[in-house]
Amino acid sequence: MLETLRHIVHSVNTAPNLTAALQLIVEQVRDSIVCDVCSIYLTSEVSETSGVSEVNGMGKARDLGTIGGASHTNDAEYAQRANVLMASVGLSADAIGKVRLPLGTGLIGLVTERAEPLNLADALAHPSYQRIIETGETRFRGFLGVPIIQNRHVLGVLVVRQQAVRQFQESEVTFLFTLAAQLAGAITHAQTNGELSALTQGFTTGQLLLKGRAGNPGVGVGQGVVAYPHADLAAVPDRQIVDIEAESTRLRMAMQQVADELQGLKAGLQTNLATEEQALFDALILMLDADTLLDQTLTRIQQGAWAPAALRDTIREHAQVFEQMQDPYLRERAADIRDLGQRIFSHLQQDQPLNLDYPAQTVLVGEAISAMQLAEVPADRLVAVVSATGSSSSHVAILARAFGVPAVMGVADMPVTGMQGRTLIVDGHQGCVYVEPSPTVCAEYQQLQVQERALNSAMETMRGLPAESADGTPIALLLNIGLVNELSRPQQADAMGVGLYRTELPFMARDRFPSEDEQYLSYRRVLKTFAPRSVTLRTLDIGGDKPLPYFPLREQNPFLGWRGVRISLQHPEIFLTQIRAMLRASKGFNNLRIMLPMVTHISEVDELIRLMRRAHTELLDEGCTLPFPQIGVMIEVPSAVYQIGALAQRVDFISVGTNDLAQYLLAVDRNNPRVAELYDDLHPAVLLALQQIVAGAKQHHKPVSICGELAGNPLATPVLMGLGVDSLSMSAGSLLKVKWVMRRFRLAQAQALLDQAVQQESAAQVRQLLQTALDQHGLGELIVGRRFGKYRKP
Repeated sequence: MLETLRHIVHSVNTAPNLTAALQLIVEQVRDSIVCDVCSIYLTSEVSETSGVSEVNGMGKARDLGTIGGASHTNDAEYAQRANVLMASVGLSADAIGKVRLPLGTGLIGLVTERAEPLNLADALAHPSYQRIIETGETRFRGFLGVPIIQNRHVLGVLVVRQQAVRQFQESEVTFLFTLAAQLAGAITHAQTNGELSALTQGFTTGQLLLKGRAGNPGVGVGQGVVAYPHADLAAVPDRQIVDIEAESTRLRMAMQQVADELQGLKAGLQTNLATEEQALFDALILMLDADTLLDQTLTRIQQGAWAPAALRDTIREHAQVFEQMQDPYLRERAADIRDLGQRIFSHLQQDQPLNLDYPAQTVLVGEAISAMQLAEVPADRLVAVVSATGSSSSHVAILARAFGVPAVMGVADMPVTGMQGRTLIVDGHQGCVYVEPSPTVCAEYQQLQVQERALNSAMETMRGLPAESADGTPIALLLNIGLVNELSRPQQADAMGVGLYRTELPFMARDRFPSEDEQYLSYRRVLKTFAPRSVTLRTLDIGGDKPLPYFPLREQNPFLGWRGVRISLQHPEIFLTQIRAMLRASKGFNNLRIMLPMVTHISEVDELIRLMRRAHTELLDEGCTLPFPQIGVMIEVPSAVYQIGALAQRVDFISVGTNDLAQYLLAVDRNNPRVAELYDDLHPAVLLALQQIVAGAKQHHKPVSICGELAGNPLATPVLMGLGVDSLSMSAGSLLKVKWVMRRFRLAQAQALLDQAVQQESAAQVRQLLQTALDQHGLGELIVGRRFGKYRKP
């Protein structure tokens, strides 16, 4: 049966549209099960004007029969839904698309309601049986129906029937059940392509709603421009060559042309991006300059391969290294490497880079948009970015934040090739994209854009004002910066320093460990920029889920593996070099603070402080007079929460990394789409852990900072104030929003709100509580777009 499963799934995945996909399923399933009838019903909303193309429309499926029927709390809405016969062999072809069974009707309705298989030897004897004359059916007795489920929602029912009495075998039940589970995504994808095709051919005046993940908040409205590879390097055939020297010269020239191209792109962005943001292009140029990429390709040429095939194999090898990494950010680098290879190949072919026509309101769309493709769009024409792959940690999402345009990532079912020239609304708040939106939806999002512009204008009034509660209690607002820095000069001026500087950049932008002097220059630049304000440099946080390309690690469970300070302790030479660079960089500024990540044992802190004092002593012996900096730890794991008192006695400050802390407390990989909805840093358990951390630190008079995403969420600001934290560290785009909330709440109000929040039983209840509080203080508009994102009829 396994080979049959694979064949059916493959056939469906390659089907041109939903109708073809469903017909393939019923035909091949009937042949496999050897039965009289095989049919597929899909769940739809009943509408007088709806046609077959509306069945199981994207977005609607998200509202359909949650498992166990729990979703239909609105009886009127539930009554409007039906199971529609969409494909069949063995029933009348005239019934396809016309037979509609209201939810709860017949055996099909029972399968939908229960969301579990129903296997009956004699269906006629079941009290829920209803004969549907329109299908031309006779008195079928044997019945097996299995639900088609995706993301906990029933999309439809796959049914096989037999005229004679037949109890389907357990192996047949599990076969159909397994097939239905695998087909859910393929059906959704085929349906999406079909809806877009219908829009193209004028079969419907509806709209298409695509769901992804929020990459950067905001709303963009414009015309789709599809970014596609400049060359198909993966399709290059093998070919032997005779003139090795000529082929080697071709390669070197192509790589130099790409390097010049990158330098030009970088120069063109200097007025729009800060130095840190341009580091992305520096990293790509470094890849070209690295001996590894060139030498490996030249070696293959020496072995007789022509340059394109040699390049193909080298790029594939490098990309696979990144693809096997578990960290989402590093996996995204595989796309950058492939894009680099495609550009080199385009020059090997003596092709010029493709010049796309960018309309005034450009929404850049692609399977895997690279940073270079994004950079080619004139900054004044780019209004949004949509990618079929990637996440919020992708380079393209990070650059979208730098440009200040909304982004939606990971739109898995997007028919990319059909998006060229489409009118698109990109909702970066909800992570959704409307294709050819209806006038009603356009009007609503225009209203939202007006709200956003008004909000941004209002937030500017916060610039320069002190960060304090309504009754004058100060709370420092700091910045998180790293590989890509989203800072303008006003944003720098409004922050009281840097609460988290990720030091991974000098390590990730090279094909080797950076020297002490190279690190010194990087750290001194940021210390100088913010002097005399404090800058907290986090020591190298690699390993486990974040290995370096030249320091690869493979572990079965990287989140519980070799990472953070565990590597620092086992490789003190790396740690000491970094600490020496940090200390040297602080000379004359005296604004350095050093933070240790992923601490789980008290002994780790003791040993690392000993090493830092050793590095400090070495520099003093070398004649470099420097004060010993303040040392802090990041609280990111439960063990550190329970030993906060002992940790506070050993360090100068405490910083809480709420992203990892929530992940470990809730046992949820927040980057895994299957369980991501279970991750919520406003879960009451997270708030209780924060309470314990602050209380333990305050007993020893040590300041506490929050530096995870929670710190930049204006919804969470009141409870963080109520905790009594000393500072909040966040991305620059969140600073004014947080300050606005902070200045509206008195400290006593915030503390009372915290007391209520920790008594809630779910994150949803906490969010509702906080949303109500913001509404009461006239701050509800800060949660922009919360009323939007739900599917609307045309």
